[in-house]
Amino acid sequence: MRIRGMLVALLVLAALGGAVWYSNKAKKAEESKPTSDTTPKVLSIPEDQFRQIEIKKRDGETTVVKRDSAGSPWQITAPKPLNADSDAMSSLVSSLASLSSDRLIEEKAGDVGGYGLASPSLEIAITTAGGKVHKLLVGDDTPTGGGAFVRTAGDPRVFTIASYNKTGLDKTSKDLRDKRLLTFDSEKLSRVELTAKKQSFEFGKNAQNEWTILKPRPLRADGGQVEELVRKLKDAKMDTSISDDEAKKAVSAFGSGAMVAVARVTDAAGTQQIEVRKDKSNNYYAKSSVMEGVHKITSDLGDGLDKGLDDFRNKKLFDFGFNDPTRVSFRDGAKNSVFVKGGDKWWLNGRQMDSASLQTLVDRLRDLASIKFVEAGFTAPVIDASATSKDGKLVEKVQISKSGNSYFARRENEPAVYELDGKAVEELQKAAGEVKEYQPPKDQKKK
Repeated sequence: MRIRGMLVALLVLAALGGAVWYSNKAKKAEESKPTSDTTPKVLSIPEDQFRQIEIKKRDGETTVVKRDSAGSPWQITAPKPLNADSDAMSSLVSSLASLSSDRLIEEKAGDVGGYGLASPSLEIAITTAGGKVHKLLVGDDTPTGGGAFVRTAGDPRVFTIASYNKTGLDKTSKDLRDKRLLTFDSEKLSRVELTAKKQSFEFGKNAQNEWTILKPRPLRADGGQVEELVRKLKDAKMDTSISDDEAKKAVSAFGSGAMVAVARVTDAAGTQQIEVRKDKSNNYYAKSSVMEGVHKITSDLGDGLDKGLDDFRNKKLFDFGFNDPTRVSFRDGAKNSVFVKGGDKWWLNGRQMDSASLQTLVDRLRDLASIKFVEAGFTAPVIDASATSKDGKLVEKVQISKSGNSYFARRENEPAVYELDGKAVEELQKAAGEVKEYQPPKDQKKK
């Protein structure tokens, strides 16, 4: 017990000695450094001058990234050629370009070994456009644990930097590589193909730059659903934190997994593909045409691809959205009405109509949507409705038929048949029947 107590006492004494040593060094630096409201700069290099960054770890790999000019992309050249992540490189360059110290510890350090700088844990060599090399040396953490000792080669001064600054500089090729499983440019995307649920379909852009279904046959697409699919594909990334054993397991799981989907995207640079499979535990794995290996992916991406054609079809019968129409016609049986908007007023055969009741009819038309897509069922129409919007450029005509208790609809010049909710049709009929003539407010009697 006495020996154990002595060991504890020695450890406490060593810790106190380190803290006193650091305190004395800091005090000495505080007395000798010039008065200033700002902390000294360790590095100050214009960001557009960076051409190469070499990060050498004492107990790890050496990573080298290069670029040809200020506007060209970064490429990892060591330990093996890889595309670099633009955001990760931007953050690294920004951190190095204007690296501020927390404190100046020594103006002229004689022995830097006590700071861990004789054999630094991290060496970062920056080569600028003119070929000049700036070398940053990162040593031990400070005794207080809030930072690390640093110096630059050829400079006798020793500084401390904050721990978060050290973390921002301590990067490997895994941290800096492009982790995207697909690298397409979403702004220049022209085609998206998806094979899922034993179906294959294709999306493209029309003359109005809107998504439409091209295959298996031309159909209206739900633009929001297609954009969500594109976003999920764009955000698909590999997990660089997994171990080699986990990577091997992913390859095995992908090989034996059930097929979920194959997606292909085409932009100006060409076509890329991702294949997704699922194991018995509902874990998703992906293999990309632009990224080597097999990668475990999130269920968000897996579920987002595990969809059929109907999930991407436009279920709305009218496309005018919140661009309210200026002309609405509605025929229900023998009653036919044509409402025309002039300014902020609605008219029917020269009579001003009540705007609130007319707006209810417009809302019911806007909300009219399919509950299911069917191949047949449409018979003789009992309701004809049309809406003109976008300054007369968009004219939409819809016919609704009834078969038993079911309602079916078709848009003009489209083969698709939409099955409708009977209650929604009845509410539409009710709204049309309740459109009334405008009644000016009665004059209030003076008291």
